Amino acid sequence: MINIDLLRTNDNKTIISLTNRNVDKSELDKITKFDAKRRKLIENIDLLRSKRNTTSKELSKMKDKPQNVIDEMRLLGKDIKEKEKDLSQISEQLNSLLLTIPNIPAKDVPIGENEDLNKIIYSEKYETNDNFNPLPHWDIGTKLDLIDFERGTKLSGSRFYILKNKAAQLQRALTNWMLDNHLNNDYQEHYLPNLVKESVVRGAGQLPKFKDTMFSDQESELWLIPTAEVPITNIYANEIITSDQLPIKIVAQTSCFRNEKAAAGKDTRGIKRVHQFEKVELYQFVEPEKSEDALDSMLNACVDLCKKLGLTYRIKLLCTGDLGFCSNKTYDIEVWSPGSQEWLEVSSVSNCTDFQSRRSNTKFKKNPKSKTEYLHTLNGSGLALPRIIIAILETYQNEDLSIDIPETLWDYTKFKKIS
Repeated sequence: MINIDLLRTNDNKTIISLTNRNVDKSELDKITKFDAKRRKLIENIDLLRSKRNTTSKELSKMKDKPQNVIDEMRLLGKDIKEKEKDLSQISEQLNSLLLTIPNIPAKDVPIGENEDLNKIIYSEKYETNDNFNPLPHWDIGTKLDLIDFERGTKLSGSRFYILKNKAAQLQRALTNWMLDNHLNNDYQEHYLPNLVKESVVRGAGQLPKFKDTMFSDQESELWLIPTAEVPITNIYANEIITSDQLPIKIVAQTSCFRNEKAAAGKDTRGIKRVHQFEKVELYQFVEPEKSEDALDSMLNACVDLCKKLGLTYRIKLLCTGDLGFCSNKTYDIEVWSPGSQEWLEVSSVSNCTDFQSRRSNTKFKKNPKSKTEYLHTLNGSGLALPRIIIAILETYQNEDLSIDIPETLWDYTKFKKIS
């Protein structure tokens, strides 16, 4: 949630930044009007309460209490209750509007309406072999009995699949390898619930915007997580952390569940865009002045994994129109997939500044006597498993259709080749 003080001051830079994120200015005007009404009501209620308190003290000193003063007190109490009811309604409406406004982009985020205007800040060149065109993963996966699309669909419907044999082992090996790499960078491993309360989903910024892309159980009122970011964001909700605990660096591997309604008809072949997948997530809670450095360190950690796997990669700085709802600044890491002939996003690393901590009410104190402040939160995929598996199957494919396993994984897979 953005800091409403930035809208109260009618800061032109804030308004321009949000309109660059495709926010309608009329929505911002609604917020400032509701906020003005709310503050005026609070002022009126405070005056009425003060009057009631003063009159009440005067009455307590009187032996004979005038009936007209008693009647006035009753009317005053009734007026306060009605205004408090109005305040509750206006506060709820204001909060609902604020929940729909995205984070303010960083100054160096490029301005653009959509993903076509993202800025490529680094790209390795991919090599092509004129004598050999590797098969896309959906073909090689079927030929080597690694991926069963037909039976996955039979079990759960479209966009589900079964990983089999050495592909399932490869996924397990990749997960453990990634976790171990991040543990070496001082992250603490967490095992998290896959089902969370609605307040947790809202605190992480998924609701109300992404309601249609999530799965939920109406009876229990629990939601399946789309990423480990959701529960991690709320671990310290409504708590005050001391500065000596920071930074808090968490890594977790979870299943991720996404309805993907918004992407209907896109990437329907293979396992690029599916309803359920595994992902290793990185997350940090840091002091505000340290979040930019933390973003760079997380980006480097994720890029390092791509390098160790020997995958051709590139880094994009997302523009305002493609920036995630909670993000102030995001880098995407993509790897080249020679069989599919496309770049695949395997990680998004984002600085969410104080946007999520305001929603989850997560604060810290620099010292026992200082005021509480909102923390900055950062998250990043480190990495998403399906697309890394795709890249390995297609990058390390041989003409005899066997697949070499990157050497860095040998101790984890216990095999060097898939055939």
